[in-house]
Amino acid sequence: MAPPKSWIPIPAHHHFSLSNIPFGIIYSKHDSSRRPAVAIGDFVLDLKAFSHHNGFSALPSFGDLSVFEQTTLNAFAGLGRPVHREVRAYLQDIFSESTKHPELLRDNEEVKKAAFLPKFETKNVLPLHIGDYTDFFAGINHAFNVGTMFRGPANALQPNYTHLPVGYHGRASSVVVSGTPIRRPNGQILLDPTADPKIPTFGPSRRLDIELELGAFLCTGNKLGEPIRVANAEENIFGYVLMNDWSARDIQTWEYVPLGPFNAKNFGTSISPWVVLVDALESFRAKKIINETEILPYLKETREDTVYDIKLEVDLTTPDGATTTISKTSGANLLWSFPQMIAHHTVGGCPMQTGDLLGSGTISGKGGNDVGSLLELNQGGKKDIMLAGMDVRKFLKDGDTITLRGVCGDEEGGLVGFGECVGTIESAIVF
Repeated sequence: MAPPKSWIPIPAHHHFSLSNIPFGIIYSKHDSSRRPAVAIGDFVLDLKAFSHHNGFSALPSFGDLSVFEQTTLNAFAGLGRPVHREVRAYLQDIFSESTKHPELLRDNEEVKKAAFLPKFETKNVLPLHIGDYTDFFAGINHAFNVGTMFRGPANALQPNYTHLPVGYHGRASSVVVSGTPIRRPNGQILLDPTADPKIPTFGPSRRLDIELELGAFLCTGNKLGEPIRVANAEENIFGYVLMNDWSARDIQTWEYVPLGPFNAKNFGTSISPWVVLVDALESFRAKKIINETEILPYLKETREDTVYDIKLEVDLTTPDGATTTISKTSGANLLWSFPQMIAHHTVGGCPMQTGDLLGSGTISGKGGNDVGSLLELNQGGKKDIMLAGMDVRKFLKDGDTITLRGVCGDEEGGLVGFGECVGTIESAIVF
């Protein structure tokens, strides 16, 4: 099916087609204030300026224009999915070749000058204020691949893994937008795991890794003591971003027993800047990985296609500029869906809030070049990862840049993508 046409020139390979309309927060060359925007091709529509020029006058049911005066998307997200759906559809019509309201933007040079900006003249910041961040472990292939390295295939998965979405609470304060440099962390490291007694040393992580994930932002939450039912949980999701949950494997190995990761994870988590709304992904639903375990009723969904067939890629660029695509996989490689994660997170009464961020956990295939971490690519540090120019890596060096990409669909039908999630490693602080 041919994609809907826009009066805006949008290259066929562009992630931000008329079928997408992702939301973000920008500032621009001539206006340093942070304000909401949507992306379309190589342009952004400043929603604050658009609303000031009566851009929403043909949508009388949407009356709360103050949400576009805010410096985050929290207020807009908090209006709920029916409003998001209505506003997205309205903007799709505004951008459409056959728009019903050409006077509001297409044929209005004054409004275009004020609100319709070339993307290169703008910068992104975090799209929402993140109150809390929880990282799950829903990628069963990653869990099995890594578990096998340490415990063998018979004991790779913990007994609880197929019964519940395993998760831990991360640090919202170190979630950063794409393009923010990541400082190599210092920490306690056990150089010789066979030593007795086991005495750690202190220094920069030598096994700095990536984790390819999806992130979900919540639009609405629940009251303390009132769980969100799995059947309704998707209505609480605002949209999705790419996520790189940077990991210091050597620090993690020493510290994670008995309470899980701490300093190995809290130094940085990168996310892509544009939030792709749930409705934009509707055509790309896919079935989860089959769970052979009989799960408890509160986690049972009425449909199996509750994940998405997102084509995910990871590039590693060395300090000399050579780039290698080191992994390609699918966002459907999950055992648990985000609605199941929300249902489990709140089953004991935990209150969720607008802007809360959930991570999927590392998304991997079963092996080879379809995995979401260097630890899997290098088989626990045993194998070199070959890069362009005959360079090699096991883990990240200072100056390395990681770029995540994710996109759904094809050029014929109009791509729905996330853009990029980029981070470059900086040297550790010297103590």
